[in-house]
Parts: sequence; C-alpha cells; structure tokens
Amino acid sequence: MGQSEDCFARLTGVKKHFGAVVALDGIDLEVRAGQRIGLVGHNGAGKSTLMNVLAGAYKPNEGRLSIAGREQPDYSVSRAQQLGVRCVFQELSLCPNLTVAENTRVTHRALRGPGWRGKARALITDTLDEIFPGHGIAASTLVQDLGIGQRQMVEIARAFSETETPARLVVLDEPTSSLDGHTAAQLLSFLRHAAAGGISFILISHLLGEILENSDTIAVMRDGRIVAEDRASAFNRDKLVHAMGAEESRAPVPHSAAAIKTQAAVRVRARPERQTTAREVVAHEGEIIGLAGLAGHGQTDLLRAIFSATSRRSPNVTLSGTVALVAGDRQADGVFALWSIADNITIRSLGRLTRGGLISPSREKALADHWYDKIKIRTPDMRNNILSLSGGNQQKALFARALGSDAAIILMDDPMRGVDIATKLEVYGIVRREAQSGRTFLWYTTETDELSFCDHVYVMRNGSIVADMQRSELSEAAVIQSSFKGAD
Repeated sequence: MGQSEDCFARLTGVKKHFGAVVALDGIDLEVRAGQRIGLVGHNGAGKSTLMNVLAGAYKPNEGRLSIAGREQPDYSVSRAQQLGVRCVFQELSLCPNLTVAENTRVTHRALRGPGWRGKARALITDTLDEIFPGHGIAASTLVQDLGIGQRQMVEIARAFSETETPARLVVLDEPTSSLDGHTAAQLLSFLRHAAAGGISFILISHLLGEILENSDTIAVMRDGRIVAEDRASAFNRDKLVHAMGAEESRAPVPHSAAAIKTQAAVRVRARPERQTTAREVVAHEGEIIGLAGLAGHGQTDLLRAIFSATSRRSPNVTLSGTVALVAGDRQADGVFALWSIADNITIRSLGRLTRGGLISPSREKALADHWYDKIKIRTPDMRNNILSLSGGNQQKALFARALGSDAAIILMDDPMRGVDIATKLEVYGIVRREAQSGRTFLWYTTETDELSFCDHVYVMRNGSIVADMQRSELSEAAVIQSSFKGAD
C-alpha cells in the first residue's frame, strides 16, 4: 500500500520485544496531517511501547518508520524533536528538582544565552495560558511542589511550546488522567482547534467516551497488534469494549452494605484543615464514600491527613480501624522502584507473613500469586521489577497491596488513572464485594461516572467541603455546580 500525499508518519511491520516479551508484533499505522487517532487497549497491549517508538526512545527490532515522507533508519529522540514529533507521557518526564521554566529549557535548545530564563518563563506561561486559561501555575515554581494535575498541565504545555520547530505530531498518553473535568475539557477543546490547524494527534486513553468524541479514527490494540481500525463513527462503547477483549456489565450498581445498615459503626470522621463550617466527612462501616470536585482542591490532602492520623494524633481526624492507601501518583507515593512486583504487593502484610519472627517465602509467594490471579497482573514472573510493568499494571499491584492487607479502611486517591476498562470493572466489583463484607472506602476520583458507585459524595473546593450528597441526589451537573461554588 502506498503512502498518501498528506501522510505525516507511517509505521510498517514494526516489532519490538524485550527479551521473551513481545511488546509490538507487526504494527502498521498511518497518521495523516491534522488527523486525530484514538488508540485504545488493555494495560500491556503495547500502546506505550508504540508511543516510545514514535518518540525515538525505543528502536524497533523489525519494521520501518517514515516521518515527513522520509524513512528514518537512525531515528532518535533528538531527531523526533527536529521533525516536530512530541510526546506527552503518562509517567511524567519532568525533572522534579527544576522549575517549570527550567524544565522548558530541557526540551528547547534555542533557549540559551543571556536572558534565557526570562524567555523560558514567557514561553511556557503563554502556552499554559493558551491551553489552560486560569491555570494558576507560576513558571518559577519547582515541579516537585506542584500537584500531579498541575504537573500534567506543564507536561502538555511543554509539548506544545514552540521555538525552532513547531509541533506536527503529538502523541498523548492518558493526558486527562490527572485532570479534573473542567481542565480536561479545556485541553480537548484546544486539541480540536490545533487539529483544524494541521497538527496530528494520537490520543491514548482508557476513557472510551473521550476517545469516541475526540477522534477521527480509532485503532484498537491487543497483545501488541492493532486488531481493529476504522473511522470513529463506526464504533460505539460496546464495540470498543468487545474489540479490546473485555465485556462490560450493564447490571445496575447495587448499594454497598452500609446502604441497608441503619446503625453501622462510624469508621472515619475527618474535618479538612481549612474547613470553616461544621461539615465533616463521616464514613460508616461498609460504606463507599466519594470525594469530588476540581483537582487540587484538597481531596488528596484530606486523604493524606487521614492516613497520617494512623501514626500520630490529629484533632481533625478520628479513626476506628486500620488504614491502607492506594496512591494515585504511583511513581512518587506508590511503588518501591527497586523492588519486585511480589515485594511491592506484600509489604503491607508482612505482619501475617512471618513465621518464627522471619518472613515466610512460601506465604509471601502465596499472597502475591493470589493477587496475580485475582486482579490479572500482566507479567511472566512476579519476581520481576515493578517498573517492568505497564503503568496500569503497576496500579493493579497497588490495589493488591491495599486489598490484600488487613486494613478495615481503604483510602483511594484517584486510583483508576491509566487503568483499562476491563481492570476497572474488576476493581469496581472487588470494591463492591469488600464493602458488602464490612470494609470502608474513601474514594477520591476525577471521573464522574465512578461517583455512582459511592453511597455518599462530598464535594470539595479550596480545601473545604462545599456540598455533600446522597447517591439519590448525585448528578454530574450537581457536582460541577458545587465545584464552582464561591468562584469568581
């Protein structure tokens, strides 16, 4: 098949393997100028590997890559930048000990000489203003002092900032996974406008509605291959789920155990530090409690305050039960990067894995293998390093760590970030069953659909609870309205 005249990038028969693991198994993909391609697939399907090939970070073992009409036998990260290929990574590539402006300098060699800091500040600020009006991010701030949503915004803006070479193809790996609904809408609106101006996009997302509404073409990956590709209008949610190899239950969401208990014991009382009214989060035994609102408005801070109260007293938090945390920012707060998958899962349960004062290898292996089967972690060996897993599979390991422990209270900090639809459905089912058996969940999520799994939802703004809703009162409009309550 010949390359069309408006084709900007083309992969032909691309294969990539890591030892015995085949990540890409003969990928054929063409990206036209101004085209928006939605790329979906379960965790470990090969999406991020394909992205790294386009970024120049991975060299294919077989196949050909053509960019801007020319084959690229010596393709690299610097060559990709020269050709206008940019990538927005799910696992952020920013340097945490540098400022926002200094991180911009890293990818723009033209920012040099006297006054480069001022130029970098102006460049990244202007781009942030264009994509995310009202972002509130200072270019002089250290990246490590930003919330994960703000870091994602900087990562995106850096990819679109221009000095010598304009962006021509931008690959975005779960770009909205750390953003709230309002900020995600700003980004998607910008992408539509940029595509109309001729920039091509590959959008990787596990939010199927987002893919269906913001793609011209959709490609489905499974086990390192593209198994389906067609115009977006040829797909609906059910067809996408089926092509990915998953089945989505349409059964109504049952209430958790607490919904039918009238005298359930209180497990958590927590009052946000900045709360000026009498409102507080109250979670009973067996309840699933949701935290909602715009990202960065105190939800994660509240969960961390509750978790910290397990080791030191807090006047704002009262607990009745042991606590485990599923971190949303897995790289900073979740995984132990030098440890195996099994060690990452069992670390929270060492107390019951000991025999004669020593950790029992057989008990440790049994616990890890149980969760390997139960939550379907995609790895040939649980002794492999945790970073050998895809981002979504790393998140599965964090779920296994918390749910495999003896904790009566599970805190979940937007934990479905970058997790595929099949895994989400499995985890939803596990959470529901664990709640029915008496466990209590506090669940911060930026996905409005997930709030329907909660018995009660507290909406936060500027570090305070501004609304609390029973499930029967819950709607996307009500959450959005409450999120902006008191805003200028």
